[in-house]
Amino acid sequence: QEDLEALIAEFQNLDAKKTQVIESSCPPPSPRLNGSLSAHPEKDELILFGGEYFNGQKTYLYNELYVYNIRKNSWSKVEIPNPPPRRCAHQAAVVPTAGGQLWVFGGEFASPNGEQFYHYKDLWVLHLATKTWEQIKASGGPSGRSGHRMVACKRQLIIFGGFHESARDYIYYNDVYAFNLDSFTWSKLAPSGIGPAPRSGCQMATTPEGGIIIYGGYSKQRIKKDVDKGTLHTDMFLLKTEGAGREEDKWAWGRLNPSGVKPTPRSGFSIAIGPNNRSLLFGGVHDEEEEESIEGDFFNDIYFYDIGKNRWFPGQLKGPKSEKRKRRRGRQGEAEGAGDEEMEKQPPQGPVEIVKEVVADGTVMTIKQVISGPAEEKERSESEEDEEDGALGQQVEPCPRSNAMLVVKHGVLYVYGGMFEVGDRQFTLSDLYSIDLHKMEEWKVLVEMDPKAQEWLEESESDEEEDDMEGAEGGEEEEESSEEESEDEGGEEQHPSVQPDEKHADYLSRTEQYWIKLARSNMGPDAKEKKVVKVAHAMAKTFYEDSV
Repeated sequence: QEDLEALIAEFQNLDAKKTQVIESSCPPPSPRLNGSLSAHPEKDELILFGGEYFNGQKTYLYNELYVYNIRKNSWSKVEIPNPPPRRCAHQAAVVPTAGGQLWVFGGEFASPNGEQFYHYKDLWVLHLATKTWEQIKASGGPSGRSGHRMVACKRQLIIFGGFHESARDYIYYNDVYAFNLDSFTWSKLAPSGIGPAPRSGCQMATTPEGGIIIYGGYSKQRIKKDVDKGTLHTDMFLLKTEGAGREEDKWAWGRLNPSGVKPTPRSGFSIAIGPNNRSLLFGGVHDEEEEESIEGDFFNDIYFYDIGKNRWFPGQLKGPKSEKRKRRRGRQGEAEGAGDEEMEKQPPQGPVEIVKEVVADGTVMTIKQVISGPAEEKERSESEEDEEDGALGQQVEPCPRSNAMLVVKHGVLYVYGGMFEVGDRQFTLSDLYSIDLHKMEEWKVLVEMDPKAQEWLEESESDEEEDDMEGAEGGEEEEESSEEESEDEGGEEQHPSVQPDEKHADYLSRTEQYWIKLARSNMGPDAKEKKVVKVAHAMAKTFYEDSV
């Protein structure tokens, strides 16, 4: 800890030599994850701060400030005297006060070998109009932590959860603090009711009434010496106040039981507030813990949570507008423009939900599927003919990833960076994608990168990993992917139906990955892969036989 504090002080001495603001155009920022991406409240700009990068041998931490000009699709680097020390896994929130303020709290600094951590408990504000950093020193705030969440709510910053890790132990938090943006004072809230268990990396959003919504997150606990058990949380809570959100008001936790199609269990997802009173979740990873290793299943899907209706639904691409041609994946279920209401207004001939229970290898699985109606089947077959003719161009999309930086500006979602793993190798990203959340037609590539070109200093690369990388750039993998993969992205409602005259073996080969994913999400992260596959095959067989 003392070594890390000395290293941080050394970096701060270097930063202290900067005496003037220097703003210069630059290439896109280098690859990183666990930084913060925020929207300027008055300009068409995005603000990137901090983050980390690991090249196989060394961990790099950043405190650089980059500004992305949305209209010009250009980056600039802004060097401001006396910035916060280098960090990642912090939180940033923007308020419109005095031309805009970017508030930053907490985060962590890691030693170059990535084995020691220092957790910050400092609070900073970047005055966007004057381009000056200011450290706010106020007592009574949260302890040092990273992986927490922070939102601006009615002239307060509300902070929840996070974790602190040392060489000997770790602790996860579920406490709630409020920082008053008028009096510059901290207060620890003591809500009534049963709140979330301690966790980090959850989704945190505000309601129009001034409440706070918490979903998901990750925590671990030590079950015996040198053995930790991780938990992917999927529960949801509402923290609300009986008054106007003042410090003296009483706060209370309440459990939420949302309807719709919830996100599959995951950690490392990214969050943002979208238009139409909806929060959204992007990407993440579901780790499969084997006896000697951890394999990650990374995601690049979007889930929306309608705050007013207390309902989850998967975001689905419609594809570019066309009179004759429609993308197969963009059609089923949740068309984004009319929102989730379309599912509720289906005519009698539309999709029908079937609930089945399958018993396999001592495990009882409940399958809820939506079977396409005749009109949808006809529409799908026409679309498939179009694809066979090569008429549809390939759809661009971000490759699956976790710990990306996310922000929404003018109804457009921007996704920057993050990481994914192949075997023992980590790929850190520096690409930038956007999608119009009002239209949900297609992703746009604003900054490209080739993950395969990234340096990696470990010697354990294998030819197999290189082969696995063929589909890592997003978009290209669709050409060789099986049909069920393209139908699987929307969650449980997008199920692969049985085609006429299709044999069981053909059906299984086409849909195996879908059933494995469904079985895995039901059985939990601790299930062995062989058992997951066995249960998935039994589910597929039962569904096939019933459908036939």
